[in-house]
Amino acid sequence: MSDSPLNPVPIARARVVLLSGPSGSGKSSLAERSGLPVLQLDDFYKDGDDPSLPLLPDGSVDWDSPLAWHREQAVAAIRALCDTGRAEVPVYSIPQNGRVSTQVLELDGAGAFVAEGVFAAEITADCAAEELLGDALCLRNGALTTAWRRLRRDVREGRKSLPVLVRRGWRLMRAERDIVGRQVALGARPCGGPEAERRIREAARAGELSAV
Repeated sequence: MSDSPLNPVPIARARVVLLSGPSGSGKSSLAERSGLPVLQLDDFYKDGDDPSLPLLPDGSVDWDSPLAWHREQAVAAIRALCDTGRAEVPVYSIPQNGRVSTQVLELDGAGAFVAEGVFAAEITADCAAEELLGDALCLRNGALTTAWRRLRRDVREGRKSLPVLVRRGWRLMRAERDIVGRQVALGARPCGGPEAERRIREAARAGELSAV
């Protein structure tokens, strides 16, 4: 039977690889090396003047809390990419504490893409429930290695003042075990860089096969 508007050819959904891990663990570099389209989940942070932002005991914003992030908007963007291969996403400036523009992300026919960010594991269950999930990974290193990488990156990019970066870095280094533990409990598989790269390649191949 020939295809017609009444009998459309089903379009295979793309699948998302959620790549989480502590800040500075190398998520962005790994996602870029994968060769797959990348959705930057940190661009879904709330603006600095959002009254719902969580606070630390000293009154400063707790940017490491999932409550500082637009979870529903991130899931909606992943859903759009999986269903249509296209989504309009925000562009966030950490130094400016807010969104500065938007851009269109397109998969260009890819059967899988990487969504990376410190809160990626938070939406593992959501993506699994909607059958969008290709894999969920938590990239981990030693706490000292992660802390040094994070500080170098944050200073290079001018994300915050040096005293703020040092205080945050110390806090995150002490909390790294708990951070990884939470992400694993949410469904992410803990792994080092080589294993994460292998699993991303496997997800990409599975996506290509499903699109045939």
